[in-house]
Amino acid sequence: MDFALSTEEEAFRREVCEFLDRELTPDVPKELEQGLGLGPRSWEFLRKMGARGWLTPQWPEEYGGLSAPYFYRYIIGEEVSYRGGPHGMVAAHMAGPTILMFGSDEQKREWLPRIARGEVEFALGYTEPEAGSDLANLQIRAVEDGDDYVMNGQKLFNTACHYAQYHWLGARTDTEGPKHKGVSLFIVPLDSPGITIRPLWEMGGARTNEVFYDNVRVPKKNLVGQKNRGFYHIMTALDFERIYQVGEIRRMFERLLRYVKETRHNGGRLAEDPLVRQRVAQLAVELEVAQVLALRVAWMLNRGEVPNYEAAMIKMYGSELNQRLAIRAMEIMGLYSQLIEGSKWAELEGWWEQRYRASIRPLIVRGTSNVQRNIVAMRGLGLPRG
Repeated sequence: MDFALSTEEEAFRREVCEFLDRELTPDVPKELEQGLGLGPRSWEFLRKMGARGWLTPQWPEEYGGLSAPYFYRYIIGEEVSYRGGPHGMVAAHMAGPTILMFGSDEQKREWLPRIARGEVEFALGYTEPEAGSDLANLQIRAVEDGDDYVMNGQKLFNTACHYAQYHWLGARTDTEGPKHKGVSLFIVPLDSPGITIRPLWEMGGARTNEVFYDNVRVPKKNLVGQKNRGFYHIMTALDFERIYQVGEIRRMFERLLRYVKETRHNGGRLAEDPLVRQRVAQLAVELEVAQVLALRVAWMLNRGEVPNYEAAMIKMYGSELNQRLAIRAMEIMGLYSQLIEGSKWAELEGWWEQRYRASIRPLIVRGTSNVQRNIVAMRGLGLPRG
């Protein structure tokens, strides 16, 4: 693979940057930093992206894309995440590609153009009180009744449900045989009668949700792919979900770099301290490693391949680097870094303190680091199951 952008790709990157300089105003990242998900400014920005076909540039034109190589999607994602904009959308980057692969023609016509235009968002509906990493253990039931499925049960940590329009829901349709062969995948309107959404607050300050289904009727036409094959469809969606954007980590690193260059301590700049220099240099090396892993995944998708253990590698490495960066920043800044926003003594208005608390979540969502290591071990290295 070639690690450099082609002439055409570099020209496109500059076009994206010029657009973001105009349209991704500071109020969009500020809105997202509140931890409530997409608000009015974010939706407006996404619609502007969708109008250019930039939410799903790799999709066919008939579904709102540009029929462009996947690498264009990678370029857009890196630049948006670097600036703190909305990225890693469930509809455009996880559910949508899965609908393209397994959905019916009717489903593609109904949802894909709206996703591409930035009009709708999906919320992941996988985790339950007794089904996290063991996804095959999910218990929410979907029972056939005429032209519908009737659903009852509970979901947990379904983050986007308070602002998304649809639930990308895994539900049990068969209780006989192996658990993973009795799961089906559905698209459920979140305004359906019988759905109750209650907020939960994570330690990083962001909102997630618990969701209750009480005799919720879902049309059979909303079944994605084959009945009882939903576990396999979800695994494909997870491969897309684990594609990690490194731009946000690059932004964090550059903020730390500016701090050590500008801040004076004991008569000199922090950047002159040998220990600080060593720690920052190590983070710079690790950032380059993450960038190469991300490029490999983009390169595979550009060739029409679905990354599996490769996606697990970048998800694991990227999320752990995100936390290491927050830890190293707080070590360098000292005890003042632990003060929260609002304290007159807080370093950088408590930004790193919040980033440290928020760094726990990426280690868990999309599959824990232990799950990713198992995927790499078995599917990448061919090691036996333990």
